[in-house]
Amino acid sequence: MKKTAIILGASGLTGNLLLNQLIADERYDSIVIFNRKSIGQTHPKVTEFIGDILRLNQFKKEFTGHEVYCCIGTTAKKTPDRSMYRNIDFGIPVAAAQLCSKNKIDTFLVISSMGANPGSNLFYNKTKGEMEQAVLSKNIPNTYILRPSFIGGDRNENRPGERIGMAIAKLIQPLLVGKLRKYRLIEADKIARAMVHLANSKPNSQVFTSDKIEALGSV
Repeated sequence: MKKTAIILGASGLTGNLLLNQLIADERYDSIVIFNRKSIGQTHPKVTEFIGDILRLNQFKKEFTGHEVYCCIGTTAKKTPDRSMYRNIDFGIPVAAAQLCSKNKIDTFLVISSMGANPGSNLFYNKTKGEMEQAVLSKNIPNTYILRPSFIGGDRNENRPGERIGMAIAKLIQPLLVGKLRKYRLIEADKIARAMVHLANSKPNSQVFTSDKIEALGSV
């Protein structure tokens, strides 16, 4: 049986790579994406719904499929207002997980972050950690949380600080061995591939750090 996948965040780096992978994957005959504005994807497999994804429940009827891939995320630079930041990084994934429960979708994958911890004093890590807790509380049978470290890839944005950070990360890669491998830079393409692998293999583990994501994305 061919499957339907739902993607949130298909306009971002990882989400767009994931979208292209699913288009090429013969196991899927339908991909549903929800965006604030159109990304201009016209492939016949893809159905796009435009609207305020901060109010995701408005799409309850359209939110049906076999798997949900949540690639939503912002940055402090893009979203300096902490309330709005939380609405995006916490609110959207949790609303998506709630819709999975309501619509009986049994596979949910979400990109979190290395360092996610609900008890952290750092706002970013605390938000991600609380998001993970809330998502897991929905008891979706196949829930997978990916915690990548620094994400590499070609972005259509001018981020000089991030480019410098990426260059440094690549420079120290060879030094990050053993238990430190989870701090290595990981390419967005590998994250997308790992997500598809998890959705189709359905392992018992739920949380995956960068080193495990790298291995899964290389299969």
